[in-house]
Amino acid sequence: MNKLISVLVMFSLNAFALQIGAKMPAVTGVNQDGKTVKLEDFRKDYTLVYFYPKADTPGCTKQACSIRDSFAMLQKKGVTVLGVSTDSVEAQKAFKKKYKLPFDLIADTTKTWANAFEVGLTMGFVTRQAFLYKNGELVWLDRTASTEEQAHDVLDFIK
Repeated sequence: MNKLISVLVMFSLNAFALQIGAKMPAVTGVNQDGKTVKLEDFRKDYTLVYFYPKADTPGCTKQACSIRDSFAMLQKKGVTVLGVSTDSVEAQKAFKKKYKLPFDLIADTTKTWANAFEVGLTMGFVTRQAFLYKNGELVWLDRTASTEEQAHDVLDFIK
């Protein structure tokens, strides 16, 4: 019975989750340098917004480095990347510096972005998910975002 309830809860949550064609949420946040980032400023070309549970943990590091290692190819395709977690500005800055990440990391300490993207939380951490927008419209999403293959998944879709 508990398994059935879990399946029904997941189904009902997904029924209301962002769907392909949804408009990009109008959210504002703070990046690793404490600077304000308005998502609406990224409504042109492609924008990848990916959520990860915690900076500098094994899976999150693999995911970020996957994107870092393919960043030149992503840029050639016109993709802007924003990573989002509930980590502090300081933790985001240290993570970006340690792994030489060439994209902004959003410190979503108030969970504003998580709520706008309907990203669930597990023990206070956002779940790993990725959203690709083109000209402000959701064109691809990955509710169980890959760690090591995140960039390849995006590039495969854009082909």
